[in-house]
Parts: sequence; structure tokens; C-alpha cells
Amino acid sequence: MTPAPPAWLGPAPGVIAHAPTSEDVLRALDHDDPGPREFAALVSSAAGPFLEPMARRAAALTRRHFGRTISLYAPLYLANLCTSGCAYCGFASDRAVARRRLEPAEVHDELLALKAMGFEEVLLLTGERGPGAGFDYLLECVALAARLFHCVGIEAFPMSTEEYARLARAGCTSVTLYQETYNVRCYRTFHRWGPKADYGERLAAPARALQAGMRSVGLGILLGLTDPAADAIALLCHGTHLRRTFWRSGVTISLPRLRPEPGGFEAPFPVSEALLARIVLAFRIVWPDVPLLLSTRERPKFRDGMAGLGVTKMSAASRTTVGGYTAAAPKDEGQFRIGDERGVAEVAAMLRGKRLEPVFKNWDRVFRDAGGDGDG
Repeated sequence: MTPAPPAWLGPAPGVIAHAPTSEDVLRALDHDDPGPREFAALVSSAAGPFLEPMARRAAALTRRHFGRTISLYAPLYLANLCTSGCAYCGFASDRAVARRRLEPAEVHDELLALKAMGFEEVLLLTGERGPGAGFDYLLECVALAARLFHCVGIEAFPMSTEEYARLARAGCTSVTLYQETYNVRCYRTFHRWGPKADYGERLAAPARALQAGMRSVGLGILLGLTDPAADAIALLCHGTHLRRTFWRSGVTISLPRLRPEPGGFEAPFPVSEALLARIVLAFRIVWPDVPLLLSTRERPKFRDGMAGLGVTKMSAASRTTVGGYTAAAPKDEGQFRIGDERGVAEVAAMLRGKRLEPVFKNWDRVFRDAGGDGDG
């Protein structure tokens, strides 16, 4: 039986005790230090007419804390082997897709292809833990990537603190782990079987990653699964808890929307671009210094408009197929359908046209010889 969420997940008493009104939104926009109550007003339907003043405040805060920079990164799908039955995922174990994983030589070729595009940050992705693509495989891939890239992140299955520590020693700098939805009942409905069906295990993993010494964790919700405002508030509470507990580390936020995938899953709660923009702006207003990510799930026009307007980090030239960056890669649909298929040069040119600077590298990783685990 799924355990009840921890108390810190909120919402705090009184945060959404009533449906927010336009007056609540105005008070939130005027607040010098907005918190969960103000955030709830800004993501509510009452904030719909206030998108422009929200955008102005978010843009000013983004400029103050991040300047005119947009960090660029690339995802690299290592394997689509998975033992879970997530109803919304193109890699779910009941999907009729060709299954494969990249072998070390293929991983190296993919990394070199990304390096040639100019990337210095890569995000390595797998399915849930299984015999074909478990921890040892991921550790080897992290070590390979760390020899070429200054920033190596993973988006994979929940792990133990010791496993995260070994990955950190091998050169991993960040862990991304979306809860997908914080609604316990809906979580059980959409995660039909497999290890990802364990709500509590997934919820606890980001804290273990930070305990192990990861530089940052990426949190997110999959917009469209359930009430987006309620999920956004829970995401804020989760991030607040981690920021208070691990105040020396970083937290990043992603807000992906459901996209068409091979299983034909349709969003029970469709999220419009206007609502997505409002949620992004609300996070920026409440958290001025937290990186907000926007992936190639979204269409080019929307990404162009949000760049620098709250969003400070974007993927580019993304492929959601295993081995998607080499000439020999299969041309199937991947985990989900991409919305922005532009190449790196085109995305960078767009940013410069908006007087924004595309950034591929903004820090140096200090290598430590820890005696193994891929330090090299």
C-alpha cells in the first residue's frame, strides 16, 4: 500500500484554503518576498489576465540573477530497456518498440558527436533499473562522459546513497528525477507495475543524491497527468524542503508537458501554452535564483518567447531515440515526439537575436583521484 506523503510536501495550512481571486494575484505580484501562498495565487486560473505583469517581473528577476545567459545542454538516451509500466511513456515495458542499449564504443561515438556540436553538458538517460541497464552500466557510461564533458548529469532510476556517491566520484555532477505527479492516487493509476510504481522510493531519492555529494538535483512534474496547479504547488514544497535541508547544493526545475508517444496516451488534464508560461513565471517570481529548464518538447515559437523570460536553461538538437546522434541511429519516434527539431547553430542564433548569450560551459569541475569508480 502506498504510504502517505511526508508532512513537508504540504500544502502549508491556509495556502489554498480558498480559491484565489484577482486581488490575491495582485497582492502576490506586489509581495517583496513571495512564498507558497503567493505561488498558489499565481498558478491559479485567477492569474490568467495577469500574464503580462507576471512576465515583466519574471524577466527583471531573471536578468538580475542570471544576466543575459541561457545554458544549453543535450540529452543522450543510453537505453530504452525498462521493467516498468508507466501509462504515458513510449518506453514502457508493454510498448512494441525495438529494445536496445548502447555499448561502450557506441556511447563514446555519441558523446563525440555531441562534443562536435559544441556541448559541454550532457544528460544521460535510461529506463528503470534492470538486468540490461543497471547501476554498473550507468557508472561505466558516466565515467566515459566525464572524460569528455565538464558537466555530466543522469536521469535514471532511484538509487541508494552509496550508489549516488560512487557516481559522483566517477564524475557525475547532477541527478534529475521527476516525481511526475505528487498526487498519490493518480501516481498509482499511471504507474501500473514495476519499480517506478513505488511512490515513496522515488520521492526520497533526490535527498539521497544530495546527501551523497551531488552538486544539484533536478525536480519536475509531467504536466497533463493531473491538476497542474496542485502538482506545481507540491513541486514547490519539495524543492523548498531540499533547499532548506541541503542549502549548499542546487535545485533545478523542469516543467515538461505530455507529448505524443508510441502508446497513444492522451493527457487527462491538457495544459495550454498560456498555463505552462504562467507556471514558469510563477516559479521565477517565487524563486528568483533557481534555474528553470525548458526542453525541446515545446514548439520553437514558444521556446523562443520563454528564453530569458524565466527560463535559463534549454536543451537543443535533442533526440529521444537510443543512439540518436550518430548516422547509424534508428529513425523511430523515440520516447516521445520532439517539438523543436532545430539544430544547435539555429537555436544559438535565435538566442543571440534576442540579445541573449548561449552558454555551453560556465564552470570547471575539479577532478579528484578517489581511487577507482571511473575517476580515470
